[in-house]
Amino acid sequence: MRARLVAGNWKMNGSLPGNAALLSAIRNGAHSLGKARCAVCVPFPYLAQAQQSLAGSAVAWGAQNLSQHGKGAYTGEVSAAMLADFACTYVIVGHSERRTLYGEDDAVVAAKFGAAVDAGLTPILCLGETLAQREAGQTESVVAGQLDAVLQRFGAAALGQAVLAYEPVWAIGTGRTASPEQAQAVHQLLRERVARAAAGAVAQELRILYGGSVKASNAVELFAMPDIDGGLIGGASLLADEFLSICRAADRVTG
Repeated sequence: MRARLVAGNWKMNGSLPGNAALLSAIRNGAHSLGKARCAVCVPFPYLAQAQQSLAGSAVAWGAQNLSQHGKGAYTGEVSAAMLADFACTYVIVGHSERRTLYGEDDAVVAAKFGAAVDAGLTPILCLGETLAQREAGQTESVVAGQLDAVLQRFGAAALGQAVLAYEPVWAIGTGRTASPEQAQAVHQLLRERVARAAAGAVAQELRILYGGSVKASNAVELFAMPDIDGGLIGGASLLADEFLSICRAADRVTG
């Protein structure tokens, strides 16, 4: 069985003193986890603090974005190599907020995915549809198209160094959550699409996370689905007790 992964996305939140308390609590609480994996993706200015606090612990750390460029005249951007300098394991790629607010299309997201893989980072590739797209019956075509942008450029083998995250846009920060059955259907679709594109065990070993108002109260039911391998957690990752409860839920399901 694939070990479940719970990754926190702090988004644009945090402060040095507040982070210190949160990271310490997560580090201490993660000691009790068995097979489940735990990570936090923090804003760029706090990567050094996360590295210092979490080094040697059971908690990995990463960033929320990166540039598709290696270096150069790109003021304000952060490269994959810079993230590697802070020993990041993960980087979120293609989050719906990046796609919607900053105009990142599938081609840009694919380029960022490739930059992450080339630097030895594990991209968490986000895929998901809007409410209008779901109601129009376009969920399958939307998420498949987002995935295909990466598959066509890098091949399915590149997903052996990646994590997928299905995040229905209509469930992010809204309090609405896809039912376990709705989420499972999309996760199964994604895994089957990878399986058709790849020989070997890539699809079976690929972790596909669910994101969208995941809480301790619904985590076990979601994570019990056969193709849901954990969660990408937004607001709840800023609360140590809640985040750790979600991690423990993943641990119980992993068994």
